Amino acid sequence: MKVRQNASLKPLNTMGVEARAGLLLTIETEEDLLACPGYNPARDVLLGGGSNVVFVTDVPGTVFLNRIHGAAIIEEHDDRVLIEAGAGENWHELVRWSLDQGLCGLENLSLIPGLAGAAPVQNIGAYGVELSSVLDCVTAWDLHQGRWTVFNAAECALSYRDSRFKSSEPIRYFITSLRLRLSRRFTPQLSYTGLEQELAASGISRPTARDVSEAVIRLRQSKLPDPSRLGNAGSFFKNPVVEQPQADALLLRHPNLPAWPAGDGLCKLSAAWMIESCGLKGLREGDAGVSDQHSLVLVNHGNASGEEIANLASKVQYTVLDAFGIQLEPEPVLIKF
Repeated sequence: MKVRQNASLKPLNTMGVEARAGLLLTIETEEDLLACPGYNPARDVLLGGGSNVVFVTDVPGTVFLNRIHGAAIIEEHDDRVLIEAGAGENWHELVRWSLDQGLCGLENLSLIPGLAGAAPVQNIGAYGVELSSVLDCVTAWDLHQGRWTVFNAAECALSYRDSRFKSSEPIRYFITSLRLRLSRRFTPQLSYTGLEQELAASGISRPTARDVSEAVIRLRQSKLPDPSRLGNAGSFFKNPVVEQPQADALLLRHPNLPAWPAGDGLCKLSAAWMIESCGLKGLREGDAGVSDQHSLVLVNHGNASGEEIANLASKVQYTVLDAFGIQLEPEPVLIKF
């Protein structure tokens, strides 16, 4: 375990905002957790890849940085394969590793920033696939009771960009590994708008899993700014899910508003369309801005503080609420002490 005092967190968050931690502990093995001081949610933070957080203030206590690595095939039966990955593995590198092993199931989730441990927290999803479709179980250290716990997929309570680790028990578990059920038999998932067209544009009519992965990468790169060049935390707002009568009323007033069935009498609406319709795409206030590539993405043009990013997010929320009566919910966690 590595220990640093008064550590800068700027290189540890993809938004690129400056913040400092009283103490930074880099956890590299499960054994390191047993040697850690007690976790105090009033002062401390659990951190993975920093792709889904905004540090609005400094962290007065300790940042527990997850860097537990490893990826391996655990079981294999016919075409079905169970893999295990350390929570500190880079997610995209894990996807690439799975493709190198001839495994299918993660290709639509290519190039999502962050670490594997964040995948079940967010129930990450892209291009018509969510982690819930492949997750087998999650192993975590219970910070309250000081013991290991294994959650099967159902116990993780995965839903749209949510889980028990994010909502019902957000500061209780330090995820150390996860297991995923993949396959050696490829079944393409091409229902998401633009993906099949991207493959066709490349002359591919019968894609492999790697073909799909590369198409997803091209699409993501064309729509989303690269965090290594322009600080961002990916999509900053969730697409709101509302009851069908509310969606119907909005669609009467705004017939071009993209909407999709979300099951159980619910409808998912395009947050990006609403933000852009309010004239906010490309807005810049100081170094905090709304991306001109994709209106769901807030960006740091250089030296924006976490507070400035949070203030801009609030402005977007208030503007959309006023125009559409819809309260947008941020995807990243805003860390403020």
